[in-house]
Amino acid sequence: MRTSLLSVLSGAVGTGLRVIGFTLCGLPLVSNAADADNSEALQDLFFGAAMYHAHQDKYFDAIVALDSELAQFHRLDEPELDPFSTHLGQAEFSVGDLELSYRMHREAGRAIEAVLKGNVSQEVRNEAAYRLAKIHYHKQQPLNALHALEMIEGRVPLRVRADEQFLRARVFMELGRLKEAVELLKDLKGEESLDGFVEFNLGIAQLKSGEEARGVLELTALGKRRSSDPADQALYDKTNLLLGSHLMEAGELQLARPYFDRVNLEGPFSNRALLGAGWVEARAGRYDRALVPWKMLQNRKGTNEAAQEAMLAVPYAYGKLDVHSTAAINYGRALDAFGREIDTLTASIDSIREGKFLEALRRKEATQVQNWVVALRNLPEAPETHYLLDLMASNDYQEFLRNYRDLNELFERNKEWLKSLTAYEDIISVRRAYYEPLLPQLDDQFRTLDARIKLRMEQRDQFSSRIEQMLVSRRPEYLATAEEQEARLQLLQLHKQIARNPRGFTEETRSRLERLQGILALRLSTEYHERLTEAYKHLQALNTEIEKLQTVYRSYVRSRQAATHSYTGYNKDIQRLRAQIRATQRRLETLMARQGSMLEALAIQELERRRTQLESYQIKARFALADSFDRANELQEQREDERKIEQLREAQPEALPEGNPPEMEVQDNAGSEG
Repeated sequence: MRTSLLSVLSGAVGTGLRVIGFTLCGLPLVSNAADADNSEALQDLFFGAAMYHAHQDKYFDAIVALDSELAQFHRLDEPELDPFSTHLGQAEFSVGDLELSYRMHREAGRAIEAVLKGNVSQEVRNEAAYRLAKIHYHKQQPLNALHALEMIEGRVPLRVRADEQFLRARVFMELGRLKEAVELLKDLKGEESLDGFVEFNLGIAQLKSGEEARGVLELTALGKRRSSDPADQALYDKTNLLLGSHLMEAGELQLARPYFDRVNLEGPFSNRALLGAGWVEARAGRYDRALVPWKMLQNRKGTNEAAQEAMLAVPYAYGKLDVHSTAAINYGRALDAFGREIDTLTASIDSIREGKFLEALRRKEATQVQNWVVALRNLPEAPETHYLLDLMASNDYQEFLRNYRDLNELFERNKEWLKSLTAYEDIISVRRAYYEPLLPQLDDQFRTLDARIKLRMEQRDQFSSRIEQMLVSRRPEYLATAEEQEARLQLLQLHKQIARNPRGFTEETRSRLERLQGILALRLSTEYHERLTEAYKHLQALNTEIEKLQTVYRSYVRSRQAATHSYTGYNKDIQRLRAQIRATQRRLETLMARQGSMLEALAIQELERRRTQLESYQIKARFALADSFDRANELQEQREDERKIEQLREAQPEALPEGNPPEMEVQDNAGSEG
């Protein structure tokens, strides 16, 4: 073997210690180290295996493999003879690059600084600066990101050129340099790898820079797109929702409604779009039209904030339409729903405080699917996470989640390594138990094997002798099968019984006996040549078997000679590694407790916020319910009074007037005076 098992394990544990040596923070970066220097032919298979892990996004395995290779390489007497030397520079850089995936910025910074100051091409130096800038950007440090970008000189590698310009534009947007961001984003339009994202950021930058008309046009063009890809469609829906909300807040109600209507009804932004479409109509005084999207939203999942707001908006619209009885019914339904959700939130908070939320995050089945955050809510005995999806999608919470999951993964790996050390000790103890005190028994096994070989050789010689005899004289009985031999003996036994007692058997029995004997003789005679050929084949197979036994014997001899070298010199290394792993586990437990407490605190804070919000909704619903009942009763009483008046008028017909009306009397008096 090229390297011993314990040396690999030693390198792996050393890497584990380095991995937890720093607080894990920041977003992971998909490494491009495995893509570097693809033009060079692979010279070292172990380096190729590490790069394979990197291509599979198994960054920890790649780091372990590279650290082990580097540690072994630097211990060699003549390292230049190792084929790994051709990949040494790339391996050292790749280790730091891969460490960025675990937010190990100081470790990665060391590698990047070595690249920036080392004797490497300008393109490699520029790519390193770009990756460092990307890390600073995701850490919400735009000034540091801009400083890293300013270190780029000359041409950027083609594979990251567009990404570098897009990152620079976003950094400018964060720093308020919107005009420069707009110019960069305009140059990126048409870049296939960033299709959609460039237009979205360009529209936002134009809106913020005062070019509102151009920003609206840019975002409108993006929002009109349609795609079968859920991710692309979500971007288009988000664009339409953004524009609709922007125009609604600006008072452009007629322009805002079409943007809400373009949002996919099955997408992640559909609930907020339905809510916004309803408010557009409500602000315009068209409450009957506002009920259409609101009632659709009202029947959706009750844990969504927009759906909960719609539960109050629907009866509000009915109240504006003077349908107070229907409004009261809907307020009552909202109160029941809010009560159930408040109870669920209270149970979820208690569940998180009991540690079930962290237990759900640690479950392997939660991480075996791509959308693992959503899958958490389907796990058995997991706390309610519907209310936490928005929180989990935020960058800050994702930081804590990734840190916690990475720490948990390291903890589980160390547990497996401890089991491996125990397994190694078991192997060593077994070897010592069987080799050291029982070497005489091994000699007995050798002698037993030798006896088996001799027996097989004697059988082979006997078999060969019979075949030689059959070549001289025909002996079909030698080639009979076991069943045929048994039948032949039974027939001979029956012949002897007939000879001793001829009168005890009938003629028919004797005839059947003769017939069976003839059939057996005929079969052996007609199949003689085929069976003789098979016998030759069996003889060759027996020779092969004897050769195998002799090979095993020689292997036993070699194993016996190397037995004492297979279980000595490992105890100290295993004890040292076990102490390191246990110390690492204690530190991991401390870090996991801190990260877990932060996760639980943020989750509880979010759930308490939602519970407080629902309680305020509940209070509003109670007052609105009472008001709706009062208005409904007043309206009913008013209608009852009108009905009674109408009945009274119908029951008492109007009497005919006696004499002339006063107007006629005035006219008559005037005429008489004239």
